[in-house]
Amino acid sequence: MLLDFLEESLILLENIDCPDDIKQLNIKELKKLSVEIRGRIIDTVGKTGGHLASNLGVVDLTIALHKVFDSPSDAFIWDVSHQCYAHKILTGRNNRFDTLRQKDGLAGFTKREESPHDWFDAGHASTSISSALGLLVGRRLKKEKGKVIAVIGDGALTGGMAMEALSHAGQLSEDLVIVLNDNQMSINGNTGALSRYLSRLTMTAPYQTFRYNFDRLVEKIPLIGKPFMNIVFRLKRAVKGLVFPSNFFSDWGFEYVGPLNGHHMEQMITVFKRIKKLRRPVVVHVVTQKGRGYAPAESDPVSYHGYSPKTSKKAVRPSFTEVFSHILTAAAEKDERITAITAAMTDGTGLTEFERRFPLRFFDTGIAEQHAVTFAGGLARAGLKPVTAIYSTFIQRAVDQLIHDIALQKGAGIFMLDRSGAVPGDGETHQGIFDISLLRPVPNLSLLAPASEKELELCFNWALTQNSPVVIRYPKSPCPAEHREFASPVIEGRGVLLKEPAASGKLSSASALSLSDPADKILLVCTGGIFPEVLEASRELYKCGKSADIYNLRFLKPLDKAYFLSVASSYERVLFIEDGIRIGGIGTYLESLLDRYTDGKKTGVSGFPDRFLAQGSRGEILKDAHLDGPSLAYKALKMWN
Repeated sequence: MLLDFLEESLILLENIDCPDDIKQLNIKELKKLSVEIRGRIIDTVGKTGGHLASNLGVVDLTIALHKVFDSPSDAFIWDVSHQCYAHKILTGRNNRFDTLRQKDGLAGFTKREESPHDWFDAGHASTSISSALGLLVGRRLKKEKGKVIAVIGDGALTGGMAMEALSHAGQLSEDLVIVLNDNQMSINGNTGALSRYLSRLTMTAPYQTFRYNFDRLVEKIPLIGKPFMNIVFRLKRAVKGLVFPSNFFSDWGFEYVGPLNGHHMEQMITVFKRIKKLRRPVVVHVVTQKGRGYAPAESDPVSYHGYSPKTSKKAVRPSFTEVFSHILTAAAEKDERITAITAAMTDGTGLTEFERRFPLRFFDTGIAEQHAVTFAGGLARAGLKPVTAIYSTFIQRAVDQLIHDIALQKGAGIFMLDRSGAVPGDGETHQGIFDISLLRPVPNLSLLAPASEKELELCFNWALTQNSPVVIRYPKSPCPAEHREFASPVIEGRGVLLKEPAASGKLSSASALSLSDPADKILLVCTGGIFPEVLEASRELYKCGKSADIYNLRFLKPLDKAYFLSVASSYERVLFIEDGIRIGGIGTYLESLLDRYTDGKKTGVSGFPDRFLAQGSRGEILKDAHLDGPSLAYKALKMWN
């Protein structure tokens, strides 16, 4: 538990079953409700983990939106939707909120199957304006009523897709409502010209407070209040033109309102009531404080962006991310041509130390993966060695750039795909299971999957020597214990063979004689990220008197076919196991290769099934996909029968 935040009973929150329940509450009660919701979020995230600071920042905004608009007939589209916790609590899910991010529980993002108040499953950034505009235009074509409100963070607004959608929305001039939640943060601090522009706009906050109080005063003047307000409105537009002669949103066809204080409930409610009546596109600029109401998160919103509950168990092995961080920094000390790039994920990808040590060689592009990849191609063309660290699930957004701007150009860049394979907690949108199938067909591209700390170091150092692009994928997990085979030199296209690793020299002579018979052996061929589960499977087989060798591919592309066939041909049974989607993966390709060049082999392929995988722990996700150790051992045993 993060904090015993509320000592008193959650009186108001207990009576909120749907958004209509807050419409009769007065401002004082709404403020009390915001305190209760923050307490509920803090208490729950302290147990389940999740996105804390961003959700605390939007509680007041969420209440104000639901107070004025009528969800679900008025549709809220959240971006990034990890800021939807208060929305979930207010839309009938408070009694299940304790299951947040747990297996079979509430998702950490909006999810359509949970509630009619969630219009899209959205875990990636910069999508809301496009989705909202399409939904709105579709409704209008069907003569349906109801507003559509896209709530987008200033970090998500840096994505190119958001810019494209803004341009189209201004062109169509439908009555789209865009609420810009400006907390001057994505995960790390926002970077780029757009962030500076928004900061310039927020400098007018005192003017907005004056304007709000002035408007209230004028509206109360009998008879002339409303006509006078029209004159004031035109005057304000003229003043804005003088202060900001080039208003970004106005130039694109939007009415611009703001910046508003995102924690001033009464002000937001008043403005939203006016916005609700508009028949043209509008951007409402709301300034919020990330981590609002919880002092540690207010002072350190980066650390409290994604909170993980503390456990008594201390990790005995470093994570792949931590190992990459050390390897990259050490390499950059020796080679000034090495640069590092991330798309708003400095901490998550392990680049914090690199940024501190080499600030002039570090580049955070904001939430703009497409630009990050092509930018890396430009650095490579200039003779540098760019290292781009992106989550596997987010490289999906830049596949065309990898093909057109990197592989086609033979750009000598390294792309580190963190969070490959099963990713705990975040659910369907964040599983890193598609990169193998997406990237293996790309010419000129090498794809590696190290299994250990030492192997990651060797693969990275090999990649630095290449004159063509290299992708290295690894999971969100601790590195497994080392095996001496992982320290063998990197030879392009070849993996490493571990002979009976489950036995560990503990077999009796009689057992060793029995297990040495090839007829009793199976070869487990795996990608590096799932090696711990494959090793566990080999141990389960050993308990059943069966012997298994493990061949860690190391290279998923290119592949030394002759060497692979020379290894696999001596086994009667071969099971291919990968931590990627089975369709189009490396396993089905190798199985077909073995079938083509050898006879009489019993083969099988295990990979992630043809469906999206819900949230859970790594172990739960792998078990659900039958990729845990016992499931793999069971499949292997069936090959003897």
